Amino acid sequence: MPNIGPMEILVVLIIALVVFGPKRLPELGQSVGKGIREFRGSLSGDNKDDVQEENVAAEPRRIAQPSEHA
Repeated sequence: MPNIGPMEILVVLIIALVVFGPKRLPELGQSVGKGIREFRGSLSGDNKDDVQEENVAAEPRRIAQPSEHA
């Protein structure tokens, strides 16, 4: 199996930049990181509650606004 060096990683990153664009790359990296964390947690048997609390904290809260018809 060939070794993956810095040039190969650079080529992959450039292709990803061209395919996904600069605006989507941070979102893509964040979702990949989250997937890796969940995978490691499932392998080590960590509590699933931590992941649920993290999801609740990440969700934006909606603030009730008064009705304009009142």
